[in-house]
Amino acid sequence: MTSFKALFAGLALAAALLPGVAAADYKAEYKLSTVLGKPFPWGVGGERWAELIREKTDGRINVKMYPGTSLVNGDQTKEFTALRQGVIDLAIGSTINWSPQVKELNLFSLPFLMPDYKAIDALTRGPVGEELFRILSTKDVEPLAWGENGFRELSNSRHPVRTPADLKGLKVRVVGSPLFLDTFTALGANPTQMSWADAQPALSTGAVDGQENPLSVFVAAKMATLNQKNLTLWGYVADPLIFVVNKEVWNSWSPEDREAVRAAALQAAEEEVALARKGIAGDDTSVLSDIEGTGVSVVRLTEEEKDAFRQATRAVYDKWARQIGPDLVKQAETSIADRN
Repeated sequence: MTSFKALFAGLALAAALLPGVAAADYKAEYKLSTVLGKPFPWGVGGERWAELIREKTDGRINVKMYPGTSLVNGDQTKEFTALRQGVIDLAIGSTINWSPQVKELNLFSLPFLMPDYKAIDALTRGPVGEELFRILSTKDVEPLAWGENGFRELSNSRHPVRTPADLKGLKVRVVGSPLFLDTFTALGANPTQMSWADAQPALSTGAVDGQENPLSVFVAAKMATLNQKNLTLWGYVADPLIFVVNKEVWNSWSPEDREAVRAAALQAAEEEVALARKGIAGDDTSVLSDIEGTGVSVVRLTEEEKDAFRQATRAVYDKWARQIGPDLVKQAETSIADRN
């Protein structure tokens, strides 16, 4: 009798460790939050992650994407808090939008820190990226992979912007980050904080003059139809994305399924970054040609012209470097200087 009980207990334990059995305790659906949906690279990456998770877990984990940060009524700055609280299960989040809750993420918004795509990669794929993931892992989430929204370029409906003086008085929509408010105020603009959902009609009616976003967003949102006829390529900040899972949800999955979700995130992120850079990075500048084809005037700043903006925002850079953490900023500067 004792041996039968032992055998039964052993079988029960083995069954409990099988992924298929563990899935009985899984949610029927997990909620994935993104700011943008298709056809933006961000949204494509989100749908791809959900698809790969289903494939790699043999259907044990089913994820539905909720674009437009609809799980928090469109308020991008509340996404990370909702993720920590379990209102959101998974997210592909913007370092900008999450920076009010994780001050170190403001690093990527330091004006003119990153001069090119190799600089972004030096940060996200090096010790800086590892440290930021370590910090995030202490805040009720499991960070898995780096995606990309891209360098943010400036557009407006009034006139070409080539010098800081050209920004004087322009009403520019910015995301809800104090660092962005400081940067545009230092340049003489009138920064106006609003969600992306509110920004589009505001641009269309002329309630705001301009905005700053990656070129992929400029194209997908058809910004030329929203009076944005002047575009300045200044690459003043970039916005990496982060694939994360709520820690409690992460811990509820079997080890096998955790690794499957991680592998899915890494693959989806790699594909998303490639899509975000398509036609923009390297020798392929077809996206710019398409933009100019819609009647948009494109200003390409020289290094000397960029330096004028850099000098105008230097006090902002120094102020925020102290708040982000001097050691982290120094490591970032070193990684960028040593990039290949």
